Amino acid sequence: MSEMQRKYLDFEKPLEEIEKNISELREIKKRKNVDNQLQITQLQQLFREKTKEIYANLTAWQKVQVARHPQRPRTSDYIDGLIEQFYEFHGDRIHGDDPAIIAGIGKFRSKSVAIIGHQKGKDTEENIKRNFGMAHPEGYRKALRIMKIAEKFSFPVVTLVDTPGAHPHIEAEERNQALAIASNIYQMSEIQTPIIVIIIGEGGSGGALGIGVGDKIAMLEFSIYSVISPEGCASILWKDQKAVKEASEALKLTAPELLKLGLIDEIIKEPSGGAHSQSQEMIRTLGDYIEKNIAELSSIEINALLEKRYEKYRNMGFYKIENQEIL
Repeated sequence: MSEMQRKYLDFEKPLEEIEKNISELREIKKRKNVDNQLQITQLQQLFREKTKEIYANLTAWQKVQVARHPQRPRTSDYIDGLIEQFYEFHGDRIHGDDPAIIAGIGKFRSKSVAIIGHQKGKDTEENIKRNFGMAHPEGYRKALRIMKIAEKFSFPVVTLVDTPGAHPHIEAEERNQALAIASNIYQMSEIQTPIIVIIIGEGGSGGALGIGVGDKIAMLEFSIYSVISPEGCASILWKDQKAVKEASEALKLTAPELLKLGLIDEIIKEPSGGAHSQSQEMIRTLGDYIEKNIAELSSIEINALLEKRYEKYRNMGFYKIENQEIL
């Protein structure tokens, strides 16, 4: 349990009750000087066991809720915890700046890197400012601008994906949202420096793909990655937004399903109880993953790296022609 007051999801209510009991016993111990440490220790053990039990059996919809948890570490938390001398860039040199995407250069464990990520807010005020992590075209152009700088100086690129989707409103379309995303997808396929993509929360549709092309694609254990939200899918296919549980299962949006389909390369394990329960541990784990993969990808000659990147995406999925399955 973190020092911040933890917000519990509906299926975590048993954990909330145990934590409440622990708090009450601690208050009694403090006020009445009662030796009840054994009871506290037993409840702490029960909390850990119940956490493992709950998180070992999450449904797809419950994983969606964990991926969206308001206390889940954001891009800014990973930057603060892992990047030294971070220099943030602003603007796309065409229209303006987009606070839904953070992008810049810094030192990661003594190596220069470019880091780019969607930024959701931690409260209502910041969410409005950050547009809930839904980027405008200028956000994607800003991201590409930083990638081009990284390419020029041979810095590896790390992107952190956490968005419900690209900004869907008319002003984004007027500024050519589709072209901005398509341009990023195309140009990221040819950027001559290693790219590591990590889905840290929600990976929503084209909004995710706009910074989601790379040599290594990883997902945190309880993150999600999908062409559409469960709510959107439910309203289209079931004609009922309440069918989110069925939609979540049908979309195959969880990390194990996507690994099985070959759409991601690796799952990064989260702490017991999810990234939101032990954020510092999650930040260290993500740092170790990034360090390992930067070393691995940097050892590959650039033309070979680009060829492997091309083959990765060329081999995704399959289609059928007259009963013949073609990979």
